[in-house]
Amino acid sequence: MFTRSLRLPASGTETFFLWGPRQTGKTTLLRATYPDAVWIDLLKAEEYRRYVQNPELLRAELMVETTPRRAQQAQVVIDEIQKVPPLLDEVHWLHENRGVHFALCGSSARKVKRGQANLLGGRAIRYELYGLTGQELGGDFNLERLLNHGYLPRMYESDRPRRLWNAYVADYLKEEVAAEGLVRQLPTFSEFLNVAAFSDAELVNFSTIARDCGVSSHTIKGYFQILEDTLLGRWLPAYTKRPKRRVIAAPKFYFVDVGIVNHLAKRGGVQSGSELYGKAFENWVFHELNAHNMYSEAFATLSYWRLASGIEGDFIINDMQLAIEAKASRRITADHLRGLRALPQDHPRVQQRILVCLEPKSYQTEDHILILPAADFCRRLGAGELF
Repeated sequence: MFTRSLRLPASGTETFFLWGPRQTGKTTLLRATYPDAVWIDLLKAEEYRRYVQNPELLRAELMVETTPRRAQQAQVVIDEIQKVPPLLDEVHWLHENRGVHFALCGSSARKVKRGQANLLGGRAIRYELYGLTGQELGGDFNLERLLNHGYLPRMYESDRPRRLWNAYVADYLKEEVAAEGLVRQLPTFSEFLNVAAFSDAELVNFSTIARDCGVSSHTIKGYFQILEDTLLGRWLPAYTKRPKRRVIAAPKFYFVDVGIVNHLAKRGGVQSGSELYGKAFENWVFHELNAHNMYSEAFATLSYWRLASGIEGDFIINDMQLAIEAKASRRITADHLRGLRALPQDHPRVQQRILVCLEPKSYQTEDHILILPAADFCRRLGAGELF
């Protein structure tokens, strides 16, 4: 079992949401953190039926099980909370009136948000669990395996991940999309997934994807919103603060796991030196940055920058605190550094510039660009040396 970097609060101290894509290890982490918790698993059919018909059962049962003193020391875990949003009203009442603390776990916030469910008035902290990071893998860090198998623990460890990915996507379509009635035409959404995979780490052209799928651009925008709400992807906005030249302001889209992209795009294995390997490498750097931002509670803003001339940078942290390029190359040349070297012309306040790559050793260029191998990038990021 991997030691995860996300640190959850001590039992009986906080009520919180724990979100994350399927199979990131949320349940495993909760069971390890709260071995004595009262556990309600809404994936169990009998549990689901009881609470969907009578949400008030939660209050009745917990008030019998826990004395006021014990309630304030216990943690109650509700797994897959998005399946029965009305339970959140009972959670709210028990938290306010009995001091019960809940861990509310789920793989999709869409039904909760769209149904205008009770989000506890800001009383519940939000945590998010990502796939495996370089810091969590430690001495077992294997970049080739990460870029080909993905970051989800089960897939990363498997020697035959393709069948697991087939099951993963099928379960997602059946349980997250079809069961919740998120789309009218499941075959069209399934085709959209395959087409959208080619937009990973790219500016998204809604019209092109709509034409390929035979639906409207409005429908495609709604499909991307489903991916975001079900935690399968996220947008990276453009950095547009006081540029000297016009910039492209459209966001980029990243799937949360490169294994999903490989499977949907039918890539097979990605080989070092190929264009696909470079895109997978950029997805991985984005994954590491997001996971560190959440786990360290840095609350940094992430964006990318790109000029209309085509010169671009992959990631900007905060207001030009840090600029990062991801280049899956074993030998860095002046061409690889062109974007980072152009950045100070428009944004002279940039504090640090880093290029993450496959070079064997770290070094710094004469104009103070730090070149970091992938493993060293993970180490410094996890140690809080970058932001």
